Amino acid sequence: MIANYGFGATLTARPAMGDRLIDLLLTGLDEGRPGASEHCVVYLVSRSASDPDVVHVIEGWTSEEDHHRIFAGEAARAIVAQIQPLLAKEPEYTDHVPLGGKAALQV
Repeated sequence: MIANYGFGATLTARPAMGDRLIDLLLTGLDEGRPGASEHCVVYLVSRSASDPDVVHVIEGWTSEEDHHRIFAGEAARAIVAQIQPLLAKEPEYTDHVPLGGKAALQV
């Protein structure tokens, strides 16, 4: 599948909550969760090298409509509800139009 829609998000956790935020975001890849959807073709979670409480997420989706549909579901809403209390401020989003590249990551 090809990513036709994507975005990057920078999330700043409350002090010392970066690890918890990362763990929670990575559950998004579990079966039945948004990142496990066939429509999610890129889901990368990383942290700032200089601030362990700053977390970056890059997502690529088959379409904007697919992303919105999946995130309207209960599984996505549950993750978002758990993330909110961990944040020190509102996430910052940047939209992307994927053009090419590669993601090969094993953790």
